[in-house]
Amino acid sequence: MLTNTALSSRNYRRKSPWHNLAHRLLLFTASLLVLVYVLAPIAWMLSSAFQTEAEIVSVPPHWIPHDPTYENFDAIFFREFEDVTYENRKQADPVSGGYIPSTAKELLPAMWNSFIVSVSVVILNLLVGVPAAYAMAKIRFRGRQASIYTILTTRVIPDIALVVPFFLVIKNLGLLDHVGSLIITYLAVTVPFTVFILISYFESLPDELDKAARVDGCSRLQTLTKVFLPLAMPSLVAVMLFAFLTSWNEFLLALMFTQTEASKTLPIIIAGFTSDFTISFSFINAAGVVAIVPPVLLALLFERYIVSGLTAGAVKG
Repeated sequence: MLTNTALSSRNYRRKSPWHNLAHRLLLFTASLLVLVYVLAPIAWMLSSAFQTEAEIVSVPPHWIPHDPTYENFDAIFFREFEDVTYENRKQADPVSGGYIPSTAKELLPAMWNSFIVSVSVVILNLLVGVPAAYAMAKIRFRGRQASIYTILTTRVIPDIALVVPFFLVIKNLGLLDHVGSLIITYLAVTVPFTVFILISYFESLPDELDKAARVDGCSRLQTLTKVFLPLAMPSLVAVMLFAFLTSWNEFLLALMFTQTEASKTLPIIIAGFTSDFTISFSFINAAGVVAIVPPVLLALLFERYIVSGLTAGAVKG
């Protein structure tokens, strides 16, 4: 019996290098497939933003533009256009790459609206979510567990189920077609996530930190700002990025609450680039390139905080 066991162990040891190689090869192949699946649409968007419409629809498709054009970006940043009518539309053949939506001039104002909304949501998230998370994690009070469970419950409610209640509230506040309506509704969506993540992190920190700060004469606010916030920086960055990206990319609520250029955000304007006459794929992709620049820069800038921030508090210690 012992001899058979020894032989089995010896055979396992002999096979283990090949087993490890196959395992690594499988992981590498799977990772490569996922990477291609994720990056291929982005690569095509970047490529087609510099192509004419004729080149985009050519077969086979060109991943590298044969004759790069900057007309789409010139239209976004420098040119103005008349409204598209049947008469002037006939002179702009979309296959030639000469068709630019008349709403192209609205992209930069919409980008500014998105920036205002996103930054406001981030700031208000921190002002509301950080004290709430600290209180629920470190202060024992009646209804504490019920409050935490209520916050968790809100995370499973889809946004579309809240459209009508949100609309009635915004209408009664007189904020329809105003960026303030988006800030309020996005806070309702993002604050529960902020509180949930920060509660998990604050609970992972030892209570002795809180007690030591109180012994040294710190108030609750001073304990939060001077002791806990510096330690919670990865989690803070994670919730800030979540709030920013959610506000930057949200479409449904913005579609319901905005009507004019004064309040429309990027997703609404880009969706409106399709017209009754045609659609310019090259121009929409160029607009997409402009739209992803701020989120990509933020992700690259705070990349080292993202994973650690989202997993912070998962294991106490």
